[in-house]
Amino acid sequence: MKSVLVAFVAVASITVAGCGVVLGQKQAPAAVSTLVYTPADWPEPLQADVYQPQGKGPFPGMLLVHGGGWERRSRDDMDRLARYYVGQGYVVMNVSYRFAPEARYPAQVHDLQQAMHWLHREAGRLGLDAERIGAFGYSAGAHLVSLMALAAGTGNDLDQPWGGERTRPAAVVAGGAPMDLRKYTGGKLVPQFLGGGINEIPETFAAASPVTRVHPDAPPFLLFHGTRDSLVTIDHAEEFVAALAAQNVPVALERQGGRGHILTFLTVGTALPEADAFLQRHLAAVD
Repeated sequence: MKSVLVAFVAVASITVAGCGVVLGQKQAPAAVSTLVYTPADWPEPLQADVYQPQGKGPFPGMLLVHGGGWERRSRDDMDRLARYYVGQGYVVMNVSYRFAPEARYPAQVHDLQQAMHWLHREAGRLGLDAERIGAFGYSAGAHLVSLMALAAGTGNDLDQPWGGERTRPAAVVAGGAPMDLRKYTGGKLVPQFLGGGINEIPETFAAASPVTRVHPDAPPFLLFHGTRDSLVTIDHAEEFVAALAAQNVPVALERQGGRGHILTFLTVGTALPEADAFLQRHLAAVD
């Protein structure tokens, strides 16, 4: 396969915050705050935007994670989704994470684990039901969210030392996700994210691939993917869905007909009705 992941950078270069379809917002947030969510001794202080919905909780939660080839872009790219979901009554945490090549796998997964721990610690203040936190990522962000969700509470290498049950979302929405990094035998982005080429560290390529970490206790997943995505081909999603289904994990794939990697994100609004129905099923309040 040619250096297809270099195109992740091209995607990032033209995917600007607020582009694409306008997402309907039922109501404005009651408050939006920007804060550092990582511990004081973390290698790099990382910020998140936290959106508080109107009304009285307990509210479901939503962790949003942006893409950009693990090396660039910002949480601003997810702002329109943040405003959409706070309008739906979610406490939304839209996070930044460390970038390659300065920070290599699994640093970014550890960052997301810290974000989930922050949500649990602050749940009372936010009116958040910590048992009903979903996670939504696109591209590299979907990859990272998937790894975190699959590792949570397993006690395996990726779950230690920052994971645990609290880092398990109740449901995951993953768009345009590279689920098997072993498919990328060239290019720059995956090697700089993992710290070497596939011939040098094949075991790391496998360990960093969500498809290799599927297990029966994984949370429910909804994937959406462009059928003409040449950057992250749809077989990533199809094979991941098949692996989850074989373990009897609730999973579905929404194919975005005729769309590539960029257009699928820019028209994310068309995937939201199915995503919302999925989230409502799996984040429903228990009396």
